[in-house]
Amino acid sequence: MTLPQSSSKALDGGWGWAIVAACFMAQLLGYGSPQSVGVLYPEWLTAYKEGKGMTAWVGSLVSGVGLIASPVCSACVVNFGARPVTIFSGVMVSGGLMLSAFAPNVPFLIFSYGIVVGLGCGLLWAATLTITCQYFDKKRGLALGIVTTGSSVGGFLYATGQVEFIQLFGLDGCLMVIGALALNIIACAGPMRALQLPTYYLRQRAAALERAQEQQARTNKESLKPSGANEKNPQPNNLLITVETKDPNASERVLPCCFTNEKGLLRCSALLEAIKAKQRDYSQYIQSIAELLQDRVFMCLCVALFCFSLGAFPPLLFLEDVAQSQGLIDSISPLPLVSIVVISQGVGKLLLGMMADLRGVDSVVLYSLTVVGSGMALVLIPLSRTYVLLQLLAAGLGFLSGNWSLTSYCTTSIVGIDRLTQAHGILMFFGGFGVMLGPPVVGWFYDWTLSYDLAFYLSGGCVMLGGGCLLLAALPCWDRKSEFRPDIQYNGSCEHVASVA
Repeated sequence: MTLPQSSSKALDGGWGWAIVAACFMAQLLGYGSPQSVGVLYPEWLTAYKEGKGMTAWVGSLVSGVGLIASPVCSACVVNFGARPVTIFSGVMVSGGLMLSAFAPNVPFLIFSYGIVVGLGCGLLWAATLTITCQYFDKKRGLALGIVTTGSSVGGFLYATGQVEFIQLFGLDGCLMVIGALALNIIACAGPMRALQLPTYYLRQRAAALERAQEQQARTNKESLKPSGANEKNPQPNNLLITVETKDPNASERVLPCCFTNEKGLLRCSALLEAIKAKQRDYSQYIQSIAELLQDRVFMCLCVALFCFSLGAFPPLLFLEDVAQSQGLIDSISPLPLVSIVVISQGVGKLLLGMMADLRGVDSVVLYSLTVVGSGMALVLIPLSRTYVLLQLLAAGLGFLSGNWSLTSYCTTSIVGIDRLTQAHGILMFFGGFGVMLGPPVVGWFYDWTLSYDLAFYLSGGCVMLGGGCLLLAALPCWDRKSEFRPDIQYNGSCEHVASVA
């Protein structure tokens, strides 16, 4: 198959499906271990003899750091392209996993597994979603659904695989094996040919063109001067080079010549104008953020996502330990609860995304209902007295946790496609802090009470409170102003939708 030439037009097929397959595999390999970190958590508790709250930072950071750093990760993809960023993310994920095999204590593990692997996953997420959005327009929802399901499939496979690797090679050998598998992310970057040149290369090309034009103009100007003029009146740049090479202490004699030159004054004034323009851009950016946060429904959506991330993420990390603490199982099951959660989450992403596309379905109301349902499931976890009931609750919680696929729909319906980039970055910032703080809080409650019951009751109540506030704020009786809602368009440019990464 012939690779497409550089173009800004989405293909909606052809080589785009090769991109989807490569991104699917990249997310499977990158997110497999972080999505099934609950299998490694009991092993770390046994190996390092640390408290549950301290050890929980490893699993929380590996998911939270990528979300918090999503604006930086997206900027890297915009400037350098999806292929280089994917290669670098593969090196980071693989290196972090292999480095974790030699961790002497939990703080080192927090750095190697939590921060290094977390940043690598954040870069991978941004790169795969951006390149997918570039290749698809009409079928973008389907393509993104397939790509993001790769993380759930990876979590399902790695949960069982890591159990086998631990039994065969031990904890350190398991981390080395999955780190070696993560190196295949580099191979997945091969098909990711960008349809649009990254900003960094465009700037380099523009700078090279400008330098060539300046050189050409200088050459033409010198050709019009009489012979010998250049020797009598050397240019300041040439004078600077000549004096510096002969006398290192001659800077005081050179600087006045440069600054009294008209060209030097123009450059200084241009620099001041550039600084003022940057300051204006930053002030406008801060003002636009303040305007977004004044929208009642969007602010409630941020609070709901924070509460949901704070309470609904810990089960991924603690469910296996909950089952062992309650005496429901003696060791990790061949089909871990984490596997049930992540595979149900993949199904939920697809089905909830399809429901959001149905006519008459309000995505904000649908999202708030899934948040409230997740809170109810969390409250029921401490009441389960059989492993089968715990498996059913894990499946239900995983399905409702698939509402992550609704965040871009909800953001677009609230603020419009023009503000999707900025608004979704703010939303993911709230979600990242919730993911990062949730597991340590639950672990500290266990260290304090020696039981998970109070922690899950409070987590469920927090999640239901956030979902209820969003549901009330989204009711049409409030007659919410639509100042940030022009005509809603769901098929916007790839630059806007790509920023959901």
